[in-house]
Amino acid sequence: MIPLPSKPKITSEDGNRAIIEIEGLYPGYGQTIGNGLRRVLLSSLPGAAITTAKIGGVGHEFSTIEGVKEDVVDILLNLKQVRFRLHDDGPFTINLSLKGERVAYAQDFRASSQVEIVNPKQRIATLTSKKSELEIEATVERGLGYVPVEAHSKDKVEVGVIALDAIFSPIRHINYEVENMRIADRTDYNRIRLHIETDGSILPQDAFDRAAQILVGQFRALAEGFAKTEKMKEPPTLPRTMEETPSEDTSEDTVMRMKIDQLKLSSRTMNALKEGGIKTISGLSRKRESSLAEIEGLGEKGIQEIKKALGNLGITLKQ
Repeated sequence: MIPLPSKPKITSEDGNRAIIEIEGLYPGYGQTIGNGLRRVLLSSLPGAAITTAKIGGVGHEFSTIEGVKEDVVDILLNLKQVRFRLHDDGPFTINLSLKGERVAYAQDFRASSQVEIVNPKQRIATLTSKKSELEIEATVERGLGYVPVEAHSKDKVEVGVIALDAIFSPIRHINYEVENMRIADRTDYNRIRLHIETDGSILPQDAFDRAAQILVGQFRALAEGFAKTEKMKEPPTLPRTMEETPSEDTSEDTVMRMKIDQLKLSSRTMNALKEGGIKTISGLSRKRESSLAEIEGLGEKGIQEIKKALGNLGITLKQ
């Protein structure tokens, strides 16, 4: 049997950067697991970004604004650098309206309480005179990975609205290195060091946890595929005597019958689930993510909380 690796540990941490180390990987598994985590971290973690912008007096992106140092292309590039943490489902609209000689920063946007700007000091534009004016209306949405502007162009947008390439991924940098280590008499076991940098909307260790849970969910679906099919083909067997009747449930059955109160969810998420008629872990695991999103009072933050709690038990939502 192939031995399992040790639990991951943080060996270095500096703000949004961290080095996470995994030891005791079976020979060859360093590249297998390292590359899988890297690809999932880059492509599959949810994030938020500006997808469209409407700038007052601007008809297209190849314009200039009187009294503003940057041209429209530069302003749009700066808008792409603004990072967000959303506390509910979007999309959301944010607005900026400034006059006079000053520098416009991301913190100058007016937004609802559900929208948190992670890097408020991100420069947007420079107003160069007392008569300068700058008005921007932008849309912030949640998504995965990278979505090019061509994907937005399929949707109808009003005149003056400029669609942007959206970099939703909260990962700014991810790299890994594999080296050999000694386990007992063998010197060819692997150690991985993952270098992770985020945009500040999520901690590196939380990003690692989510990526690992995504991989576990994908492989669990593959591992259970044929097993369930074969089990369905087998004829049901009944115990011949009371002595042969199992007296105890399997640990999996026990977990499935547990109340959702034992997941230690926040009170808001717990109340929303109960209002939606979900009282057991079994009932929760049969729900799709899209079904949970329809429950009143349960936003994206609550769904992520649920997925993490279930993941700790080795359970995923219905795919």
